[in-house]
Amino acid sequence: MACGAPRSTVTYEQHDIFLVWSGAAFGAVSGAQIRIRTSEDLARQRRRRSHRCWDHIIAAPLWPMHGVNLGTLLRTCDAVGACLAVPRLPWVPEALARGNTLRRPACVHWTGRDPCRWLEEQRSAGSYIVGVELADEAIRLADLPAARQRTIAVLGHERTGIPAEAVDLLDVAVEIPMVGSGASLNVAVAGSLVLYRLAGLI
Repeated sequence: MACGAPRSTVTYEQHDIFLVWSGAAFGAVSGAQIRIRTSEDLARQRRRRSHRCWDHIIAAPLWPMHGVNLGTLLRTCDAVGACLAVPRLPWVPEALARGNTLRRPACVHWTGRDPCRWLEEQRSAGSYIVGVELADEAIRLADLPAARQRTIAVLGHERTGIPAEAVDLLDVAVEIPMVGSGASLNVAVAGSLVLYRLAGLI
């Protein structure tokens, strides 16, 4: 930002957009300028070390199929301050290690081999269980409030979604609107959208 340059706030579609105007004071204006932050700027704004387990928002892809999706979710968890909960299947630890491009330890909760039993335990302990699923009773993503208590975002099987026995353990189902021809988003994309919403960042 140029030293002493005035800043104006414009409301557009309920989002505040900050424009840095060229020129002195509010005189002649040649247009808005956007300054891209440098890697040094970002380094100063980001955490210098990994956060400890906050145990507040937990992404739970309990029926994983593809390791690349776990790596993407792990990065999203770091971005929003969430944890990842996964079953300790033989291939999962290696997939997480390969997908952790941050080169820092990530917060991972191991659920065991029985996802429904783990969900029952979490619900009994007071966690709020949100399932990402296409259901008649589902709320829209835009209506999902930020997490006010320990919340688990359950992500279903890549092909078949959340099993019926696990649906019964949900407190609420959330649906991500789509206007294309596809039936659903993949687990990593859907989970990332829901995590940002639960974190109150969008």
